[in-house]
Formats: sequence, C-alpha cells, structure tokens
Amino acid sequence: MDFDFSDEQEQLRDAVRKWVDRSYDFERRRAAVRAGGFDRKTYGELAELGLAGLYIPEEHGGMGMGPVEGMVVMEELGRGIVLEPLGQALVAGAVLSGYATDAIKGEWLPKIASGEALVVLAHQERRTRWRLDRCETQASQQGGGWTVSGAKSIVPAGDHADAYLVPATSGGKMAVFLVPRSGSGVKATGYTTVDGSRAAEVGFQNAPATLVTQDGVAALEYAVDVGIACTCAEGVGAMEKTMELTAEYLNTRKQFGVPIGSFQALRHRMADMKMQQELARSMSYYASLKLNAPADERRRALARAKYQLGVSMRFVGQNSVQLHGGIGVTDEYVGSHYFKKLTQLELTYGDTLHHLGEVSARMQDTAGVFA
Repeated sequence: MDFDFSDEQEQLRDAVRKWVDRSYDFERRRAAVRAGGFDRKTYGELAELGLAGLYIPEEHGGMGMGPVEGMVVMEELGRGIVLEPLGQALVAGAVLSGYATDAIKGEWLPKIASGEALVVLAHQERRTRWRLDRCETQASQQGGGWTVSGAKSIVPAGDHADAYLVPATSGGKMAVFLVPRSGSGVKATGYTTVDGSRAAEVGFQNAPATLVTQDGVAALEYAVDVGIACTCAEGVGAMEKTMELTAEYLNTRKQFGVPIGSFQALRHRMADMKMQQELARSMSYYASLKLNAPADERRRALARAKYQLGVSMRFVGQNSVQLHGGIGVTDEYVGSHYFKKLTQLELTYGDTLHHLGEVSARMQDTAGVFA
C-alpha cells in the first residue's frame, strides 16, 4: 500500500505550515486567548486559504477534497495549536454535503466555504455524555416549520457561531436540524476552555429550525466520526511539535556540564515517546482512510483510532512535562500549552476509556485484526 502523499497534498501541507509559521506565532495565540479564545479575523484567514471549504463540492464554492487532505491540514494546525475550530467547518461541510437538501446546500455551503458563516456541531448534553443514541432536546413541527427546545454543552465557539447543527428528537426518533444563532429563543453563554479555545452552553427555547435530515443517528455518527478524524490529526501535529520542543530542551539544558539529552534514561524516555507518536500517526491515517467506509466499519475504525490517540497524547504530553521539569507547566512557556491542548483533545468526542468500551462492544470474531 502506498502511503506517500501526492504533490497536491504536499503543497497543501506546505501552504498551511507557512501560514502557521508566519502568521500564527505564540504571541498572537496568547493575545487570542486573552481576548476570549476565538478570533474571527484568524478564522477568516483560514477561509481565505480555502480550508473551510475542503469538504465542500466545487459547485458550492469549496475545494472538493477528501479526508486525507483534511488530515494534512489538521496536522499542521495542530502543530501551531491554532485555536479557531476549523474542524467544525469540515464537520458541517461533510454533513450538509451528504445529508442536506439542495436548497440548504445552496444557501449554506457557499457561506461556510467562504468563511462568511461558521456552523458548528452542538450535540453534547449534560446527562448523555458521549452516547450518540441519547438525546433530550426536542423538536416540534408547527405549521410548515420546525422549532427546537433543549440545551447543548461545550459547543465549540458557540457564542460566535452563525448556526448550529443540532440533533433533536421528534416522535421518538432523532433528526438533525440547522438552527441560526440569530433566531429567537437561542441563548449562548461562552467561556474559555482549558487549552484557551472558546466554547459555550447553548439553550434553545422554541427556536426556529430547518430540518437537515430525518436520519439523525446516522448523520450524527458521521459528524462525530469526521470530528474524531480531525481530532486525531490535530493531536498528531501537536505531539510532533511537543517532541521537537522536548528534544530541543534536552539538548540545551545542562547538568554536570553536559546536555541532559546525553543521559541514557532520558534518551530511552524520548524513544518511548517517539513510539507512541508514530503509533498515533498510523492510527490517524487509518481513521482518515476509513471515513468513507460503510458505517459499521467506519465506527469501529474511528473508535480504535481515538483510543490509541488518547493513550499516545496522554503519554507524550505527560512525559514532556516530566522531562522539562517545572518549566513544563509554566504559562509563559509554549510547551505547557501543547500539554493542555493534548489533554483536552484526549477528552474530545469521548475519552480513552469510552472508546475502549466502543472497541470492545464492536469487536467481532476476528477481533477486527484484518478488517
């Protein structure tokens, strides 16, 4: 199997890396955190590069690319621990392209691709945790339209988004709706998360909504799987940069007149971290390549990938802090922000223990080794 990237994919990687290196340094990120964790101007720059429209067909103003290109982009944004939730644009583009009516596509996809509209997935509820088949938010049909009532938690950039993809139950069956933030009955309360990014608690009280699809469980599972693939790729990029920072520190910090990177015990620790990083990279590739597989196969693959990424991100992040010593957790040092990012990513779309349970529940007679 050929795992080499095409020239187009390498050019895309190079373009995003150059933007991160030139336009998104640590000080700009710190300023964004102080301002609340989301910068519309930065998100607009990502959209200008065409990144918000990666999964959107060309006829709707997008780039018409696929999961591998999305993985490449999210790796580079992970290297820069970029705060703006580009992964949400990929989720929205994928779900609307795959499930929405032509009218909804024509209205929203061009705006998502251009960066004019930020549409985010609002699916988590306080009492459902990471179970996707449970939903307390209710939808009602009134006349020729729909309204949604309920509450969603930890919605990425929820108080800055222009619209939400909202799973809600109607007649005992889950569906997915598009709810504009500007509509009546919508209230978003924002806050800063542990890694400095933005999230919100969003409440809906008879909020006007547009039905995207009646096949709500399938659409939500697909949305979350796209999000998991983005999270895996972002984690790989963050781990790669964490390794670089740790190696640089070990080769600079001296004890007994020599760099501590020459100590055998620390070199072995770095080797263990590298092994975890490469395991994570392999599983991120696996996740992206399985995004277009049949639903059952895709769900198994994404659970396996997220489990391994959770183990690897925790191992690399925690060992980096230990190898740095006290400086590894100081706010002034960039390495501590990578640790916080990896910690938050490990919990995103389900923590490691949750996905271990998913892997176990979906295990077949072959244990999935050759699937």
